[in-house]
Amino acid sequence: MSTAGQLTLVVALSIPPFIFGCQSMTSDSITVKTPIVETAQDEALSKSVHEHLLADKKADLAGIKVTSNAGTVYLSGTVKSLDARQQAIKIAWEVRGVKSVVNSLEVEK
Repeated sequence: MSTAGQLTLVVALSIPPFIFGCQSMTSDSITVKTPIVETAQDEALSKSVHEHLLADKKADLAGIKVTSNAGTVYLSGTVKSLDARQQAIKIAWEVRGVKSVVNSLEVEK
């Protein structure tokens, strides 16, 4: 096997299995794949973000589901207003370890 072939095999084998366990969420025309299985580190980040959301007294953010994958935080669920949605995104970004936030929050009609 050539060096390039060995490198390809090593890269293919090193892809974490949780990448393949995703769930799709569709909002009108955009589909977001959220992780189904989280590593222990991902679970800790999700828990931290969720606790920060619950601690916020400006808006009711208790109905937000949080999942994480390698520093990317996925927010889903329904909030009561655009302000609550923006507040949730802001809070998620402020949590240590968050590298990006994927917002799939819907505002109640």
